[in-house]
Amino acid sequence: MAEKSALLGLDPEQLKKIVLAEGLPAFTAVQIASWLYAKRVSSLEEMTNLSKAARAKLSEKYEVGRIAPAACFTSADGTKKYLFPVGEGEIVEAVMIPDGDRATLCVSSQAGCKMGCKFCMTGRGGFHGNLSAAAILSQFFGIAEADCLTNAVFMGMGEPLDNYETLSGVLSVLTSDWGLGWSPKRITVSTIGVLPKLKRLLDEHKCHVAVSLHNPFPEERAEFMPVQKAWDIREVITLLKQYDFSGQRRVSFEYTMFSGWNDDKRHADALGRLLKGLECRVNLIRFHQIPDFPYKTSPDAVMEAFQQRLSAQGVTTTIRASRGEDIFAAGGLLAGEHKNQACDGR
Repeated sequence: MAEKSALLGLDPEQLKKIVLAEGLPAFTAVQIASWLYAKRVSSLEEMTNLSKAARAKLSEKYEVGRIAPAACFTSADGTKKYLFPVGEGEIVEAVMIPDGDRATLCVSSQAGCKMGCKFCMTGRGGFHGNLSAAAILSQFFGIAEADCLTNAVFMGMGEPLDNYETLSGVLSVLTSDWGLGWSPKRITVSTIGVLPKLKRLLDEHKCHVAVSLHNPFPEERAEFMPVQKAWDIREVITLLKQYDFSGQRRVSFEYTMFSGWNDDKRHADALGRLLKGLECRVNLIRFHQIPDFPYKTSPDAVMEAFQQRLSAQGVTTTIRASRGEDIFAAGGLLAGEHKNQACDGR
């Protein structure tokens, strides 16, 4: 039997083409969009204002495409990590982070990653494919907290801009009136600096942007992040300086602190010079130790000194609190372990 195509992730115009091709009235597309995004159904049978004949006809080729999580792990601090099965034997992670009246979902965009950052467990596992719009949106709809999410960050497994066309469609679903109707201010897209797609994101969407920087010296950054050789972080920042981040949209820089590698005065001063003139925030992040990697996180006192030195240069700088360390020491660890157990029959 031929595999059915997912409706989840399609916009009204795409749905209209489908219903017209199946001989159904054009207004059926609006009805389907409402069922998918407002009512969040998981099957065509639940679309009760479509005739039985229409549902039967659509079900020959199409399905909603929702994916249910295979497992959920809860941290002592309330953070939850959900594992979603995608493709053949692949697992991706979505993390729900509660913080007072906020509930933020950390979303994956790919199974694995091809960027090869040396400190990233996801990248170590290789690249296994882009996620479909249905697989990405299932992370929003398939968790217990689906109805109370306040924010989303595309900082899970994968490089979001390496799956840009699908990401763009998902952002439209999240922010359009026919979709979830979220404000773009509720969404942050992270990237390590995929320059051509970053420009498209900035031109086509109004969500916040977070750039994984980690070292202000290009030659040092290239040691840990091969992307530096393709798209220089200095060119990324030159592009960002062409946009206005003084109002609704923000840009931030993720800076993971590695003891003895990127955490001294020289790095703080160089980072301040690099970001001069750009309205931004730097988030200092504690490194979660991973196997077979020699560096450890910087001590708290070193991080605080780094923060103070950057702040003195006029760069807004925060130290990000670690969350959920007891259920995922680093991105990709839990998914990789779960996948291995499944393959081993455990």
